[in-house]
Amino acid sequence: MALFVPPPSSIPSSSSRVPLSSSIFSTHTHTHLKMTPQRPTSSSCSISNSTPSLQIGENGSPSTLSAQIGRIGVVERVTKETNVEVKLNLDGSGISNSHTGIPFLDHMLDQIASHGLFDVNVKAVGDLHIDDHHTNEDVALAIGTALLQALGDRKGIYRFGDFSAPLDEALVHVALDLSGRPHLSYDLHIPTERVGTYDTQLVEHFFQSLVNTSGMTLHIRQLAGKNSHHIIEATFKAFARALRQATESDPRRLGTVPSSKGVLSRS
Repeated sequence: MALFVPPPSSIPSSSSRVPLSSSIFSTHTHTHLKMTPQRPTSSSCSISNSTPSLQIGENGSPSTLSAQIGRIGVVERVTKETNVEVKLNLDGSGISNSHTGIPFLDHMLDQIASHGLFDVNVKAVGDLHIDDHHTNEDVALAIGTALLQALGDRKGIYRFGDFSAPLDEALVHVALDLSGRPHLSYDLHIPTERVGTYDTQLVEHFFQSLVNTSGMTLHIRQLAGKNSHHIIEATFKAFARALRQATESDPRRLGTVPSSKGVLSRS
C-alpha cells in the first residue's frame, strides 16, 4: 500500500513549539487553567492506532513514517499551584514537546524522550513567580502516573533496566525495577546550587516524585563528574536508557508477568 507523505510546505518546522494556549492532546483550544485532554480508552493502558503520518520532534529527532500502536498514558493534574498535562507513549520514536516554563527541565525531558525513544508531551502552567519547586514536582508526579497507566499490568516487559551514561568528565549509573514498590536511592554530588536558573536540589525531588507515583525502585549513582550540567544531563540520559530497557518487550517472557508472584502492582 502506498503511503502518502505531505509536501515539505505542509510539514511544521522542527523548531516550532506548541503554544501554551492549545492542548497537547489535539483537542480544542482551552482558556485559563481548565484543560480537558483526550482520555485513554482504558483505565490502565490506552492503545492508540494512528494512520501513517510524518512527525517531527522539536528536540531534533528525525521524522518517522509509521503506523504506531502504543502503550500510552494520559494525565491531567490540576491543583491551586499548577496545571499539568502529560501524554507519554512508551512505544514512540523520541518525539519531545515539553513546555513547563522551566527551560532546563524542558531540556532534561528532551533527554528522556530522545534516549528512551518515548514520545513525551508535557504542558505545565505553574506558580513560577514563587519558584520552580511546585511545577518541577507536579510535572514529575504526572509523568510517573502516565508511566503507571501506560505499563498497565506490566505483562511481557523486561521489568529491570541498568545503564551507565558518560558525558565528558561525568559518569552516572542508573538501575531501576518496575516492581510496583516506590523507592529512590540517590547519590549525586552536584557542585553548584544552580544550573542557569534551575535549582539543582530539584533533581532529587523530580525523581522522588516520579518514583512515588509510578511505583518504581530507582538507584542513581554518580561515578565521576565535576560539571553540574554534565552530571544532571548524564543522569537523565542514563535514566532514559534504563527505563527503555525495562519497558521493552521480552520475547522469551511470552506475555507473562515478570514476577514469581505472578503480579506486579503499584500497592
